Amino acid sequence: MSLSIADAVLLAAGPSPSPTPSDTETPRVPSLQDAQESATNAAGWVEQNWSTWLAIGLRVLLIVVIAAVLRVVVRRAITKLIDRMNRTVQAVDGTALGGLLVNVERRRQRSQAIGSVLRSVASFLIIGTAALMILGTFQINLAPLLASAGVAGVAIGFGARNLVTDFLSGVFMILEDQYGVGDTIDAGVASGEVIEVGLRVTKLRGDNGEIWYVRNGEVKRIGNLSQGWATANVDVTVHSGEDLDKVKATLDEVAEKMGAEEPWNELLWGPIEVLGLDSVLLDSMVVRVSAKTMPGKSLTVERELRWRVKRAFDAADIRIVGGATAPVEEAPADPTAGMAAPSAYANATSPQSAAASPLAPPAPTSTTK
Repeated sequence: MSLSIADAVLLAAGPSPSPTPSDTETPRVPSLQDAQESATNAAGWVEQNWSTWLAIGLRVLLIVVIAAVLRVVVRRAITKLIDRMNRTVQAVDGTALGGLLVNVERRRQRSQAIGSVLRSVASFLIIGTAALMILGTFQINLAPLLASAGVAGVAIGFGARNLVTDFLSGVFMILEDQYGVGDTIDAGVASGEVIEVGLRVTKLRGDNGEIWYVRNGEVKRIGNLSQGWATANVDVTVHSGEDLDKVKATLDEVAEKMGAEEPWNELLWGPIEVLGLDSVLLDSMVVRVSAKTMPGKSLTVERELRWRVKRAFDAADIRIVGGATAPVEEAPADPTAGMAAPSAYANATSPQSAAASPLAPPAPTSTTK
């Protein structure tokens, strides 16, 4: 029997294997030897890196401890500085110098505000520096972070420059004690009593009850009418023919009596002085009276002083001129000055009137036929 070529090839290749259940792969169960090798590798890795970990941990701990100690020391130093400022203010209170300064409670509040701002700034700087140092300890690249912070700072500086200006102006205003709650100020753009002071906006109460919100960055000059003392000036204009000695004696009497009565003796911080002639005109002369008063009470003292001066001058028969110059007295006008002189033409029967009157037309004559 002969075989074909195809059969010969199949016989040479041999019988094709058939899959059996014994040929499938089964999951390998880790043995004790494998676990021992893994533990050995982990222990070796830890042994190689434990010194680095210990150094990093000690460095972080050292940074945290130094930052905490430095923060406590700085805050305590700021607190002692504020307490010393308060003791200095209490020492001068009640003296002649303390009378020219702001009250103790006002300066205490200002010192507490300054201390709070300084402590917050110090804590922010110390904690921020410590955080950057800790990130550097972990080999974190800080260049992108610092660059991003710089770009963000520049963008905020350009975009919110008015806000930054207001904030810095408010900080310097508090540090320099330019004004505080309860003061009456003239800020240029608005004036009134300060009812709230912020780092960005100052709130004022106007004379008519309105509330003004003034940005600290827009205030170019400030006039504080509540610090130190104020001056009450009254100008009295009298006729040029009055006796100056009599005028001065009357004003001195008014000043002495007003300075001895309550509540004016508390509002006046000095005697009322007659400064003398402020100006001399053709028909009048101006006498100036001045007094040093409590801050913000100058207008009240001026009104009362004018009231008393007017009553005293009326009693002493001293003429007060209403303006800078007295009106020139003129003689009463003649009521007949505007009347024309009598004329001969006014009499209808006079020859002049008859000559000036028009001729009457002749009467018509009647003819009969």
